[in-house]
Amino acid sequence: MTQPPLLRRERGNTSGHLHTALGLAADGLPVLPLRKGKVPFANCPACLYTACGGRPHMKTAGPCTCPSPCHGWAAATTDPAVIASGPWRHAWKRAGAVAYHPGGADLTVVDLDNADAIAWAREHLPATRTVATTRGEHWLYRGPMPSANAVRPGVDIKSTMAYVRWLGPGTGTMAALPDAVRMLPVKRPAAVRPAAVTAPFPSGGGTCRHRTPAFLERGIAMAEQRITQARSGVHSTVYRTFLAVLSTHGRCGCLGEDHMARLFAAAQAKGETARHCAEAWTNARTALGL
Repeated sequence: MTQPPLLRRERGNTSGHLHTALGLAADGLPVLPLRKGKVPFANCPACLYTACGGRPHMKTAGPCTCPSPCHGWAAATTDPAVIASGPWRHAWKRAGAVAYHPGGADLTVVDLDNADAIAWAREHLPATRTVATTRGEHWLYRGPMPSANAVRPGVDIKSTMAYVRWLGPGTGTMAALPDAVRMLPVKRPAAVRPAAVTAPFPSGGGTCRHRTPAFLERGIAMAEQRITQARSGVHSTVYRTFLAVLSTHGRCGCLGEDHMARLFAAAQAKGETARHCAEAWTNARTALGL
């Protein structure tokens, strides 16, 4: 994918937000107006409480044909006729900023809110196009992924089903979305964290056999191999493998986040998404009553 022109040159704002929005849309970036406070405009009366059914591309897609910029990020568009239409012009006059939908342009934005988050990113993430923000930086990568907030202290991911305020083209060469970013939401959820298992160790006065490094390592390695060698039905194979691992090791507390990350990485290498991995892990735990 070639780097979007909008990220290679600055757009003037002398004619206001509408001028900026039209320029960004011409470069392929879906845009929408934000009111003061950096939030989307409220739904019009016809769309209030999504009575219209919602816009296409929302989590629950609907038949909304409202001409106003309703439904937040889902209203983002590259259509100049819509952007410059009467209802949108009315919104642009009252807008406090221009926003864009990164997932709609096959982009992911890592939102770093403070100096500590920036320092972490510089140590752990590949260099890419960066945009200065009020409190930190936006790091832009080529490739979409599910959005997630608070994946680390001061770090949010904005891509699909999200919007980002336009703050300029930034500097640097944009890199492809790395696995280090894709895995951030996987490591976070408490609902799928193996360390959350609190069942007691087996009775008998001895050390839990699963804590023998060779025993545990052999089990994780076999699970990785089972996923890697799956030729069809990958989704069901991943679930059954997670179920087998948790049934053997899930009640003694010996599993760690690094073990879960290894299994998730093997599944994602076969085409599973981070969300599907998290769901399969949660479903397996639920099935076992963990």
